[in-house]
Amino acid sequence: MLNIVIGGSAGSFPIVTNILAKLDKSFPFPMFLCLHRLKSVRTGFVEALRLKSSVPVLEPHDREPVINGHVYLAPANYHMYLTKGNTISLSTEEVVNHSRPSIDITFGSAAKSFGSKCVGILLSGANKDGAIGLKAMKDSGATIIVQSPEEAQVKTMPMAALKITEPDFVFTSSQIISYLQKLKE
Repeated sequence: MLNIVIGGSAGSFPIVTNILAKLDKSFPFPMFLCLHRLKSVRTGFVEALRLKSSVPVLEPHDREPVINGHVYLAPANYHMYLTKGNTISLSTEEVVNHSRPSIDITFGSAAKSFGSKCVGILLSGANKDGAIGLKAMKDSGATIIVQSPEEAQVKTMPMAALKITEPDFVFTSSQIISYLQKLKE
């Protein structure tokens, strides 16, 4: 089973809502979102995503089993690890790249757990979080996509990834949506 893992920070929320709005309700794969957000804001984020999404969106609990066709949003102020046992683990370990949740942690755990059965997508953002994790995904055989820096609201995150790894695709947000819509079981 393919796993879709998306990371983003500043400027990524509108793209993520657009992705979720355009997915068919029969989208067959689990999707994991690691998005930077204020740790003090505990509500509203997942609810806003649910309003736009045609597939179920939830913030997982520790050791929650993964269900195909569901979207899992890393909770505020928790690192999200993806496991080989098809569950999600949450942690309050130290911040990484000034972030918790850290995209590098989520991407790195996806690389270890899913290898080539994964698509990693890095979107707009204001720091370098996600670049190392995306490289780990590429090294494990995953397909990786970086949002075009020319389109990104904040180019830092996509540019950091492009400096350390060669993505399979550099796509605009509409190309990312089209790619995801064409994925088959």
